[in-house]
Amino acid sequence: MTDFATRRRMMVDTQVRPSDVTKFPIIDAMLNVPRELFVPRDRVEAAYISENVDLGDGRVVLEPRSFAKMLDALDLTNEDLVLDLGTGLGYSAAVIARIAEAVVAVEDDETRAAEAQDLLAEVNADNVILHVGPLAEGAPEHGPYDAIVVEGGVETLPDTLADQLKEGGRIVCMFMENALGVVRIGWKVDGAISWRFAFNAGAPVLKGFSRAREFAL
Repeated sequence: MTDFATRRRMMVDTQVRPSDVTKFPIIDAMLNVPRELFVPRDRVEAAYISENVDLGDGRVVLEPRSFAKMLDALDLTNEDLVLDLGTGLGYSAAVIARIAEAVVAVEDDETRAAEAQDLLAEVNADNVILHVGPLAEGAPEHGPYDAIVVEGGVETLPDTLADQLKEGGRIVCMFMENALGVVRIGWKVDGAISWRFAFNAGAPVLKGFSRAREFAL
């Protein structure tokens, strides 16, 4: 029988801590959420590797280092309401739920969302609201949000999402620029988001977050 608790500790000790992520709430959450539950059954053995885990349909569970560094950049508190876009089977929401006050997790695939609902209940993440709908539309009825996490690649951020961020709130996105991914943290000041570089990482671009293509004759 696989010892996933040991793998979880190794993940934190070899992938998370060496990336300068040392905030106790993040370390504690990643040590306690069983990542192996939140990946497809045929990918359980890959749950703790230092790569994105494929969910199918161009979707992934972000690799531990990138996800931890994104949370670190957001500097979440236990008073934050967080919008988690593209939660997949719910791993990100389960981790964030242990750090923040509440999470609204958005998933556009109904089958995945139903499975996520069951898994989140299994780990007692009862401060998560699961919202089924297009990722690019967010969940305005539950906002505005103190923080937004986008669980995948982005070429452009829809205005509808920027509008759901509170004044003074922050958002973290992985902007895919050709083959290179750049994670940026944004703060909403006077109604506009001001971005700064955080680190490099990559993931497939999410549906609804692609830049419109220009065709030249």
